[in-house]
Amino acid sequence: MATKTLVPVDGSITAGRTIEKIITQKERFAQELTLLHVVDLDKLAYRMIADFQLKMIRENASQAGQQLLDSKAALLEQAGFIVEARLEFGERRKTICRMANEEGFELVILGRRESTGEIRDVLFGSVANYVLHNVACSVLLF
Repeated sequence: MATKTLVPVDGSITAGRTIEKIITQKERFAQELTLLHVVDLDKLAYRMIADFQLKMIRENASQAGQQLLDSKAALLEQAGFIVEARLEFGERRKTICRMANEEGFELVILGRRESTGEIRDVLFGSVANYVLHNVACSVLLF
């Protein structure tokens, strides 16, 4: 039985490298992958934005997220993987963990970026660190 695998991605260089490593080491992974992109609307919106503008922001973020998923899925499919692409909304770290835990994923593969020294990383840790400590399954960090 194949391992149910979740691969969260964003538009970062780290996510691109993670996809490349999955492809170069494809014999180590399940043929079927779930690719996830999470749109965090709270990071895109300001308190003073009107509701109609929030709708426009959500639509644009959805389109950009879907394009990102389509491009990453195409790379994986060309390498022989079967990909389910999912676009979700919420806080990245919590959405990844919720999905991994509630949907019975057995492995989460994600990139670990170099620390930028940002205050948020110091206070809250990176998304990868949060996922590592809050999912019930194995986590592979690239």
